[in-house]
Amino acid sequence: MSWRERQRQLDALLLNFYELWHPQPFRESRPAWCERWPALAAELLALSEAELQHLGDDDAAAVALLARHIPEVAELVPLAGLPQRPLAVLAEQQSRWAWEIPGRKRQQIEAFAAAARSADRPVIDWCGGKGHLGRLLAAQWQTPVHTLELDSVLCAEGEALARRQALDHRFVVADALTVTDWPQAGQHAVALHACGELHRRLLEHGAAAGVSRFDVAPCCYHRGVAAHYQPLSGRLGLQLTRDDTRLAVTETVTASPRLALQRDKEMAWKLGFDAWRRATSSVAYQNFKSVPAAWFRGSFAEFLGLMRGREGMASEAIGAAEAFEAQGWQRQREVMRLSVMRHAFRRALEVWLALDLAVYLEGRGYAVVLGSFCERRLTPRNLLISAWRS
Repeated sequence: MSWRERQRQLDALLLNFYELWHPQPFRESRPAWCERWPALAAELLALSEAELQHLGDDDAAAVALLARHIPEVAELVPLAGLPQRPLAVLAEQQSRWAWEIPGRKRQQIEAFAAAARSADRPVIDWCGGKGHLGRLLAAQWQTPVHTLELDSVLCAEGEALARRQALDHRFVVADALTVTDWPQAGQHAVALHACGELHRRLLEHGAAAGVSRFDVAPCCYHRGVAAHYQPLSGRLGLQLTRDDTRLAVTETVTASPRLALQRDKEMAWKLGFDAWRRATSSVAYQNFKSVPAAWFRGSFAEFLGLMRGREGMASEAIGAAEAFEAQGWQRQREVMRLSVMRHAFRRALEVWLALDLAVYLEGRGYAVVLGSFCERRLTPRNLLISAWRS
């Protein structure tokens, strides 16, 4: 199956199931699908914490659960499944190449480098920070590398690291969204987790400039999206909102237990405030602006007071804060379980987004390979798009 045909089929399937994955239980206490499939809703709401954790870590298991109630959902599996890319054997590196790199990040870089292939071309490392990936590729491929990065401090630190290994590795201080002379014709462009508009800019500008090869692992597809995602490959049936594109990257497989607990508390307190606002003003759900982390460090009553002041609501005494906090925690429990429905579609949505990029490159004369470069336990953003021109 060609990438365009897979894109067409996945687009139609996601559009068909739109009512399942688009509604957000955080905003709607009971999405409409709960009434249409009451047995499924009941099974989800009855999940234990262990079962919920398993389904949150395993999208395939979530799809299987849904397919017991809605068999057609199983069609997602072959369309969203992508092969593991074959990995080259990296030359044994001295530990000094990885100075200052946390263990998980180092593993991601090494996995990316093992899945990419040298094109014997000068390399442009797009939005590369200190240039850790570029430094490894310069050593492995014995080719000149430029790392483009906006932060001049990171560039200076990266240049110092490259000098310690006597590598042909240089830095370009530039804004990837506005730079016009990079990437350049004939270069091999690499990007590990360039977010949203940054990776889209690389592919669009690079294809027009005549880049010889791309190896790109996209990330945070919603960054740079206004109201709706604009496909690069042309008009499709599905129109994703910014929140829909965010859904594709909501896994917390790498989150620590402490961060997971903090996430749960923040969700519960926001839902508790939402319950109080509905009860005291009859206002329907409203989007939350970013809430300062410090506001979650006091009591829930203090949190309510801060939120009320920010929203310009009446200043009367709050009262019964404990009851609204309890409602928030109850709603948090329900939201997490009903959200399994949405999570079952995360990988399919991410593959839809990656296919948009792959089909775009094919339309500009590139041969394209799409697959994963590592296990998702290392990073959920493990898709790698490789494209080259003869």
